[in-house]
Amino acid sequence: MSLPSNLHPDEASPPWLNKGDNSWQLTAATLVGLQSVPGLVILYGSIVKKKWAVNSAFMALYAFAAVLICWVGWGYRMSFGDKFIPFLGMPNVSLDAQYLIDRAFLGYLPNATMVYFQFVFAAITLILIAGALLGRMNFLAWMLFVPLWVTFSYTITAYSIWCPGGWLAKRGLIDYSGGYVIHLSSGVAGFTAAYWVGPRTTKDRERFPPNNILLMLAGAGLLWMGWTGFNGGDPYTVSTDASLAVLNTHVCTATSLLTWLILDCIFFGKPSVVGATQGMITGLVCITPAAGVVQGWAAILMGMMSGSIPWYTMIVLHKKVWFLKQVDDTMAVFHTHAVAGSLGGILTGVFAVPKFNRLFYMVTDWQHYIGFFYGFHDGRTTAGFRQLGVQLLGILFVVFVHATMTSIICLLISLVVPLRLSEEELQTGDDAIHGEEAYALWGDGEKYESKHNSV
Repeated sequence: MSLPSNLHPDEASPPWLNKGDNSWQLTAATLVGLQSVPGLVILYGSIVKKKWAVNSAFMALYAFAAVLICWVGWGYRMSFGDKFIPFLGMPNVSLDAQYLIDRAFLGYLPNATMVYFQFVFAAITLILIAGALLGRMNFLAWMLFVPLWVTFSYTITAYSIWCPGGWLAKRGLIDYSGGYVIHLSSGVAGFTAAYWVGPRTTKDRERFPPNNILLMLAGAGLLWMGWTGFNGGDPYTVSTDASLAVLNTHVCTATSLLTWLILDCIFFGKPSVVGATQGMITGLVCITPAAGVVQGWAAILMGMMSGSIPWYTMIVLHKKVWFLKQVDDTMAVFHTHAVAGSLGGILTGVFAVPKFNRLFYMVTDWQHYIGFFYGFHDGRTTAGFRQLGVQLLGILFVVFVHATMTSIICLLISLVVPLRLSEEELQTGDDAIHGEEAYALWGDGEKYESKHNSV
């Protein structure tokens, strides 16, 4: 069969390169990038009190840029390179042109595409951590935190879970697109860092209204639709499994949003827009580790649980547990990402379909990648229990790594610069920190000189 001339292999398009796969992978990576810039930049800048709009948005924008330089300098090879120790790769640069055009370790893609795709995942993880720290973290401390955390914390779980040589990957942990590596990680790290940084001012904790709910919804919309690339890009190929992952993602998210909304209406009498946004996020997070390996009905069930269990932990449990009340987690990242990510990881161990796992992992290992329900149904109960045990082991590992490394990083930074802004800066906000304000409004932004002509 003859191919169109533009599909013939040549020096720029070697025989191993699949142009369709590469096109989708670059598109998916850009969709994920848009979740951060401008998605979370807009969401953070809009959901906080007006005096913190610039600082909150800029924390996200800075992290996106800083992570990229660390990623190509050493982070990618530490996460996906040659083995250094069982849970970490050998540090090395990813800037050599010959390396970047060579075939990646997985799929029909060049290394440059893989570096870019995995970068946007690393970047959004740091930006999610920022959500727990809005409204009081010293920006200089944040500038130090980002490169240190992506180097010494993120790379450990990324290599352990996603790299074929990682110890949890070898044990068959199912994390389709980052329920563990990104969401549980950011939830635990954000909560831990919030503990060390300290709370916002009492006034801000008591009342912290969004300065622009419409813009917040625009940012949330970018986050939701960008998840098409987040989960749809992880098979590293244009496949039926990628299509399944995309549809499951949106089904679970819609179910979760509606569940959260109904609970708000029942218990508070009003449909909260901010609450619905939280329900959207928990749905996106919960389906992420399972997106391409579960049935559509399982996605519905996961959405119902992700819209109710994190709602309960945030609205009810948070007010009853002493330790949770001590930590000021601005965006409730612990509930929306740590709780929802853990829930998704456990439910993946329950609902994962063996056939879909084979489509994704391209293996025929019957001892791995089987949900508990299917193990019980197929008479392989031991394998199902084992999968559930591996999923729980992964949660414990991620919590331990990020609670420990985040604490060490925060304590080291505190020796150099204060983690928390001064009281004066906390009272003033953006103008004191950056010398800039989000809105130049009469009597509130720029000071206008009053001049009147007398008649």
